[in-house]
Amino acid sequence: MHEVDKVIGQRLTSSVPLVAQISQYIIAAGGKRLRPALLLMVCGALGYRGAHRHSLAAVVELIHTATLLHDDVVDASTLRRGRPTANETFGNPASVLVGDFLHTRSFQMMVETGSMRVMEILSEATNVIAEGEVLQLMNMHDASLDEAGYLRVIRSKTAKLFEASARLGAVLAESPAPVEEACATYGQALGTAFQIIDDVLDYDGNAAEMGKNLGDDLREGKSTLPLIAAMQRGTASQAHTVRQAIEQGSTDQLAEIVQIVRETGALEVTRAAAIEEARRAMAAAECLPANPHSAGLLELAAQLLSRRN
Repeated sequence: MHEVDKVIGQRLTSSVPLVAQISQYIIAAGGKRLRPALLLMVCGALGYRGAHRHSLAAVVELIHTATLLHDDVVDASTLRRGRPTANETFGNPASVLVGDFLHTRSFQMMVETGSMRVMEILSEATNVIAEGEVLQLMNMHDASLDEAGYLRVIRSKTAKLFEASARLGAVLAESPAPVEEACATYGQALGTAFQIIDDVLDYDGNAAEMGKNLGDDLREGKSTLPLIAAMQRGTASQAHTVRQAIEQGSTDQLAEIVQIVRETGALEVTRAAAIEEARRAMAAAECLPANPHSAGLLELAAQLLSRRN
C-alpha cells in the first residue's frame, strides 16, 4: 500500500494548480483504501508480484475518488471522513471537473499496462458505476423501492469496483477463467456487504467515528435496506412515518425514525443480509491457494461485519 500511495502521489501532478490542490485534498483525507488493498491481496494470493499491481491498485483508488467527488456534489454532502467535502471547500464546479481529471488520469494509467483485458474490465466497471449513479438518482424519494431494486443499485454503484479490483488481481496473475470468476464473485459479494453495513451505520453509527452526518441518506431521499425493512415490518403508522420522510427527504423526525428502525428489527434484518453476502464472499475465496493473503481475504469478509465507521 505504501508503493500504491507513492504511485498516486506521482500521478496527481498537474500544471493546473487547482487540479493538484483538490486531488491532494481528497486523497490526503485517507479512507479505508479497501479496493486497492483487495487487488493487492488477490495478487498475493495468486502469486503475482509484478509492478502492474501497484499501478492498477492506484487506478482503482483514483476511480473511486473521482466518484466520491461527483457523489458529494450530487448529494450536496458537506462532510466526509470527518472533514468538509471538496465541494464544500472548493465549490461544485471545481469538484466535478477535478473528478473528471481523476477519471481521465486513471485511463491514461491503465493504458500503460498494454492489456486490452484490463481496459475492458475497468471501462465496463466505470460504465456500470455511472449507470448505478443514475439509477440511484431515479430512485430518490421513491418509498416503493423494494430489496431487489436496492440491491441492483448498490451492486452497480458500489460493488462493481470491488468486483473489478478482485478480477484484475486474477487477470494479472493469468489465472484460469473459473478462478477469475471466483475472485470477481468474492469482490462483488464483499462490496455488497460493505454497502449494506454502511447503510446500517446511517441509523446505528456514531457521527464522529463515521466521519459523516447521520441521517444523510434520509435527507437525500434514499430508500435503503434498513428503511425498506422497517416499512415492511412496522405498523401502518410507522410505515407511513418512514414513507413520508423518504418522499420529502426530511430529517425532522430522524430520532423517531431511528427508533422505528430499531424497534421493528430492521437493523437485524439488514445485518443478516450483509452476513449472507459475507458468507458468499468467503465461499468464493475457498478456491484460492492456502497462504497468508487468501487467509487475509477470508478474515476481511468476516471482520467487515463488525465495522463501525
